[in-house]
Amino acid sequence: MAVSLHNSTGISGVGFDSKFLGSHSASKASVSVSFHSSITNLSLKSVETSKQQSYRITAMSKTESSSDQVKLDISLSPRVNSVKPSKTVAITDHATALAQAGVPVIRLAAGEPDFDTPAIIAEAGINAIREGYTRYTPNAGTLELRTAICHKLKEENGISYSYDQIVVSNGAKQSILQAVLAVCSPGDEVIIPAPYWVSYPEMARLADATPTILPTLICDNFLLDPEVLESKISEKSRLLVLCSPSNPTGSVYPKKLLEKIAEIVAKHPRLLVLSDEIYEHIIYAPATHTSFASLPGMWERTLTVNGFSKAFAMTGWRLGYIAGPKHFVAACNKIQSQSTSGASSIAQKAGVAALGLGYAGGEAISTMVKAFRERRDFLVKSFGELEGVKISEPQGAFYLFIDFSSYYGIEAEGFGKIKNSESLCRYFLDKAQVALVPGDAFGDDSCIRISYAASLTTLQAAFERIKKALISLRPAVPV
Repeated sequence: MAVSLHNSTGISGVGFDSKFLGSHSASKASVSVSFHSSITNLSLKSVETSKQQSYRITAMSKTESSSDQVKLDISLSPRVNSVKPSKTVAITDHATALAQAGVPVIRLAAGEPDFDTPAIIAEAGINAIREGYTRYTPNAGTLELRTAICHKLKEENGISYSYDQIVVSNGAKQSILQAVLAVCSPGDEVIIPAPYWVSYPEMARLADATPTILPTLICDNFLLDPEVLESKISEKSRLLVLCSPSNPTGSVYPKKLLEKIAEIVAKHPRLLVLSDEIYEHIIYAPATHTSFASLPGMWERTLTVNGFSKAFAMTGWRLGYIAGPKHFVAACNKIQSQSTSGASSIAQKAGVAALGLGYAGGEAISTMVKAFRERRDFLVKSFGELEGVKISEPQGAFYLFIDFSSYYGIEAEGFGKIKNSESLCRYFLDKAQVALVPGDAFGDDSCIRISYAASLTTLQAAFERIKKALISLRPAVPV
């Protein structure tokens, strides 16, 4: 049974606000948890990420001595001030803080598998430590791992690379950022279909490029319309970002649709493609994965990013990679050499073991995918029976991106008006004690992302809480 926080806990003043997330003009992070004898309501304050009006904000602090005062300039880089903080990270951290404070929150915001790393992979890491394999590796990664990655890409994805066309990084996130920094110049445009992973637009901004967002529709399974793409490409277009299977929607691009997109891309000599394939093995038949670089004429202009975090349940190992033409990959390698240097030697040994599990990760991965599919089927069926809900059934990954917009505009007793995805998430946290991520973080305010990287029992309890929280709400418009 869902229990309202003000009836079940003596915690008050637990806030999640712009201070916690940070803002364009400051880099502060704080979680305030206080205990009072009186019982009050837990609220999730509005996250505001309004666009910065000026590109440089100078704050002055005073350091006093016995004889004089020194004014210190503590301003931040305009580039940093232009970047929005990650809502998914902030909400996950906030929900964790609540749980640690004793609030029985069900956390469905994080984007990581709930399974342990397969034993054979973990043992490879442990053995690396025991055997003293704890020193620096080559910046681009060990020859052993890069050779294994080349074999995987050839056998599973139908794309051929040599070891010097691979750079191993501290997670696929680093691989993507380095790719964007390597190929984009100030004023370039990065084309990003929405809904999108929260970091894509911010990475473009870090490169002084402009994110160009192309909305997609739930009735089209959140897949990019080639005609819309063609209408938005300009001389400034430098990079098209594709993610299949998708975070946050779970959509999978069919090969025929990718071929249509490839035909459009081929017309524009400056346009490159970054293909984020981190969820490739978490896919549900009959859907199949197609690597964009495997399409005719696309190898030369595609940067393929993948990693070990999702399929192999290795989020904490921090290991990803990029594959592409040597000219571009060498530029990524150069950036890495002057920032983090190579990935962990221990993680790389574990990565070799992961790729040795067999085609698509073998039985260990297929067991995880089977569990994810069972969870997906339960949630799709359950939410599909609720009034005022729209669902596009995900074909991969472990997310549901559900349209709850019919509930917007409703006045919730004891809470206030449900205005948007952010306020609905606050309502669910307050009334149902379930932590979800608002769709506006992904570029679609009509939806909310639910991660089903949790046990079926946990998901069943979460659904019942959400269902009861919606009982007092009725759709403002018909669906």
